[in-house]
Amino acid sequence: MNRDTGLVCDQTIALNGFYAAKHYPSHLRRIRYRDPESGKTLVFLTNQFALPALTICGLYRCRWQVELFFKWIKQHLRIKRFYGTSENAVRTQIWIAISVYVLVAIIKKQLRLDVTLHTLLQILSLTLFEKLPMQQAFGRVDPVENNLISDRQLKLFEF
Repeated sequence: MNRDTGLVCDQTIALNGFYAAKHYPSHLRRIRYRDPESGKTLVFLTNQFALPALTICGLYRCRWQVELFFKWIKQHLRIKRFYGTSENAVRTQIWIAISVYVLVAIIKKQLRLDVTLHTLLQILSLTLFEKLPMQQAFGRVDPVENNLISDRQLKLFEF
């Protein structure tokens, strides 16, 4: 195999354990790949024989990125309970969590913030009901006197 690309071996195997062979008698493809970035050797098992071995390695790499994305969502956009039990209600809540993630990532990029998305979410959750400019919440602008109160607004207390 071509070790310059990271591909170590591409084999066709059969499972030989009693229950494994009984429940999955078909052949599998075993691909060993050495990741040039991390130096780790990875082994992939698949029933896909039509695609080239490096394509399968690339697909697993992309899939791993998706897994990391959902792991981050589970850890940081905690869905503590579902407000509905139907499939549509659960899917809707998951889409809302994904939308929040994307919006927070956009805010981070547009404001050029040097904080993690987790820290950004914590700051946003603490300042959710405060009426202040977004840059001020992140300490990027000096606080100024709040001129948002109109002269027509009634005052409860005079100082």
